[in-house]
Amino acid sequence: MSSCPFQAPATEASTATSERIVQEEKAQLDFDGRMSYGDYLQLDAILNAQKPLSPDHNEMLFIVQHQTSELWMKLMLHELEAAISGIAQNQLQDAFKKLARVSKIMEQLVHAWDVLATMTPPEYSAIRPYLAQSSGFQSWQYRCIEFAMGNKNATMLQPHAHRPDLLSLVQAGYEAPSLYDECLRLLARRGLDVPISHIQRDWRQPYQASQAVENAWLVIYRKPQQHWDLYQLGEELTDLEDAFRLWRFRHVTTVERVIGFKRGTGGTGGVSYLRKMLDVVLFPEIWTLRTQL
Repeated sequence: MSSCPFQAPATEASTATSERIVQEEKAQLDFDGRMSYGDYLQLDAILNAQKPLSPDHNEMLFIVQHQTSELWMKLMLHELEAAISGIAQNQLQDAFKKLARVSKIMEQLVHAWDVLATMTPPEYSAIRPYLAQSSGFQSWQYRCIEFAMGNKNATMLQPHAHRPDLLSLVQAGYEAPSLYDECLRLLARRGLDVPISHIQRDWRQPYQASQAVENAWLVIYRKPQQHWDLYQLGEELTDLEDAFRLWRFRHVTTVERVIGFKRGTGGTGGVSYLRKMLDVVLFPEIWTLRTQL
C-alpha cells in the first residue's frame, strides 16, 4: 500500500526537532525537588480524609458530599467576612464582587444536592447506624454563615459547646454585626433615615423588620440612578437570599427523599425543622419594598 500522499517524508531535521521536543517535555515533567500539584493542594491529606465506617459502598458518596460542602462553606465564609468588612469600610465595588461570588458558591451547593439525591432510602439506612449522633446540625461553618447572614439564635451555640475552640468561632459570629446590619449602617452614613434602633443595637438579637428601614430602601429604589451603588447593593442582597433559599429548599427535599420524616441523627426534627427554616427571611425590607414600587 502506498504511503499517504499528504504525509511529508521525514527528514533528519524534522526527526531532530521531534526528539528535541520530546526531551523538553520530559524535562518539564520532571518535578523532582520542586513543589508539585499534589503538594500545593495538600492532596494526600484531602484524598485520605475519607474513612468510611460501614461496609456499604454508598458511604463514600455521603462522606465526599459533606466534605466538599464544607470546603465550599469555608470559601463562602472567607468571602462573606471580606464583603462585610468592605461594606463597613465603604469599599463597595470590592464587596459586590465577593457577594456575587458567595451567590455562585450557593448555586454550586444547590447542585451538590442532586448528587446526594441519588442515594436511595435503603442505601442510607445501611450507613445510618454508623453515624451515631453526628449531624449536619453540628456544622460550625454553616452556623457561622447563618449568623453572618443575620439568622441569630443563641440556642444554636449549644451544639458546639463540646469544642471550646469551635464555640469561640461561632460565638464571635453570633456577637458581630451581620451583613445586613452593616448594610443598614452604610445607608445611615449616606444620610438615609435609618432608625437608631437598627444601627446601634444588640447584634446578638434576631433582626426585626422596620417600616422606616423599608422607607429608606424605597428612597434608593425609586431613584436608582441617584443612589446607584446602594441600589446595586440591594440587588446583590436579593441575589444572595434568592440563592440561599434555593439551597435550603434543595436540602429539605433531598432529606425528605432519602429519610422521609425520620428524626435527624443529631436529634433534630429532620424535615420538620428544615421546613421551618424555609420561612426565615434574612433581608425582609429588600423583599417587601417591591410591593410599594
